[in-house]
Amino acid sequence: MSQDKPIVKCSVSNCNYWGENNFCQADAIMIDIDQHATRRLHEEFAGETFDSDHHDHARTSSATCCHTFKPK
Repeated sequence: MSQDKPIVKCSVSNCNYWGENNFCQADAIMIDIDQHATRRLHEEFAGETFDSDHHDHARTSSATCCHTFKPK
């Protein structure tokens, strides 16, 4: 993709991608519904790619989770 990276704010400061002023520094963000929170996707954090081709629907933002998180 050659698009500009969107601005992503995150307050989880123990994440490897957390940046100053709560700016996420990851090249890609993977968000899923909470129902899949424990699902192990085949992450490649160095390349920021994810093996996730399913489509889900969330009624609220609180029903979602970030799979990009990687502890420092």
